Amino acid sequence: MIDGTAKKVVATLKKEGFLAYFAGGAVRDLLMGVEPKDYDIATSATPDQVLKLFPKADAIGKHFGVILVKVRGEHFEVATFRTDGSYKDGRRPESVVFSSPEEDALRRDFTINGMFFDPLSGELIDFVNGQRDIEAKVIRAIGDPVKRFQEDALRLMRAVRFIVKTGFQIDPLTRTAIEENAPLLAKISAERIQEEFSKIMTSSRRAEGLDILMKSGLMKYIIPEVLALIGCEQPPQWHPEGDVYTHTQIALSLLEDDAPLSLCLAVLLHDIGKPATYSYDEAEERIRFNGHDHVGAEMAREILERLRYPNKVINDVCMMVSHHMQFMDVQKMRTAKVKRFLARPTIEQELELHRVDCASSNGFTDNYEFLLAKQEEFANEPIIPPPLITGKDLIEMGLKPGTEFRTILETVEAEQLEGRLNSKEGALKYVQDTF
Repeated sequence: MIDGTAKKVVATLKKEGFLAYFAGGAVRDLLMGVEPKDYDIATSATPDQVLKLFPKADAIGKHFGVILVKVRGEHFEVATFRTDGSYKDGRRPESVVFSSPEEDALRRDFTINGMFFDPLSGELIDFVNGQRDIEAKVIRAIGDPVKRFQEDALRLMRAVRFIVKTGFQIDPLTRTAIEENAPLLAKISAERIQEEFSKIMTSSRRAEGLDILMKSGLMKYIIPEVLALIGCEQPPQWHPEGDVYTHTQIALSLLEDDAPLSLCLAVLLHDIGKPATYSYDEAEERIRFNGHDHVGAEMAREILERLRYPNKVINDVCMMVSHHMQFMDVQKMRTAKVKRFLARPTIEQELELHRVDCASSNGFTDNYEFLLAKQEEFANEPIIPPPLITGKDLIEMGLKPGTEFRTILETVEAEQLEGRLNSKEGALKYVQDTF
């Protein structure tokens, strides 16, 4: 399970008389029986000494005692044991002082991430009782939790991420410190918040993560619009599960463990427009959310842009949110419209959004099953085949280019999708006879 190249880096450092250990997450994962995705190495060697041993290394983090060592195509962060100076910006220390393994361990975030391991001797070096907390399944800040969070407020979100990653419980003192220091998250850049939030949302325990973010007060500084979902009542005949927040949390829990980020965000935000569009129809004695899909798509775009998500993620999520109410009409659609519906680039994720949307509310599956059957029916040919005619053909017919061209071509495509036109000649004759 231990990476041989990482072990060789440690061996090279130790051969020259330096202390060298695996550090942090790699040690945690090894103790939990999980194969580490990457290996960080802590050492008594200074950055200059590391560079001397690994001349092709990258010194970009030298100021903080970190050298990026590259061996056989693999990258390893090799950091000198250090003590951090003050954290004036709530993100990075103003300075670092090279120190001992014990002092280095005490500056880290959580006990489960504060251990060292010697891959040559098999010795575990644990100054913070991290192994004890792994066995007890507890997430606990090292030392004073308030100080740890004040040093780097992103640790507030990292605590939640480790809870959902491991399934561990949080230490009561650490939980209290998170709740009391939640406003510190306002000091953190959107990019760093987005990275941690994405990891929480793509976790198999994303619904639990959402609930922790809400109850701890952190969500107010991530997506405050979500808070309005709590207590936003829904028509009980369609949503017996309760308010919009309860519905959203259940829907998130029903996603597959490996659901893509854009789908997770779309499920989170698919009803974000409901509080803003809430109304009560006195005549029908029922709650309505007219236009919440379109309002929600606009809100989702604003939220995701604020969190600096990539354009593709933003566009995919907004498309899913704006279209999620169209599923109720699919069985009334003409074949051409169904084909166009199924040809959307996000359709597979939209289908999954619809599945969990229904499963977390009324339980109806007829529209979902209808579309699956149509996918199978259309599977043996391109769902949107090449067009029978183009604008060039219309010009050659003597028609003058203009706005009518789009109407003509869309009408011909619809006839083609319905199966009533299947040749260029037939399409041209149809245009002559119809327009």
